[in-house]
Amino acid sequence: MGCCIFAAMAAIGPRVALVLTWLFTNLVDRAFNGVLLPLLGLILLPWTTLGFVLAYAPVAGVQGIGWIVVLCGLLLDLSSYGGGARSRR
Repeated sequence: MGCCIFAAMAAIGPRVALVLTWLFTNLVDRAFNGVLLPLLGLILLPWTTLGFVLAYAPVAGVQGIGWIVVLCGLLLDLSSYGGGARSRR
């Protein structure tokens, strides 16, 4: 039972962080034009979206080490999907 609670909190963590960032800062609005793409990112790839939001610079976009942050977020998202598929076997 405790393991399930920990897994649920780990899965919810980046989503909560992204929602709080969206509500209390303008970083999400600065990184994305519109609401659809960040909303899809919130649902499907929360770590990647959060990494992109944090790595985005207004004038230059995402450059250099920022792409490594986004790639690490993508790897975290893919590993969470892969881990869930493996546990169902």
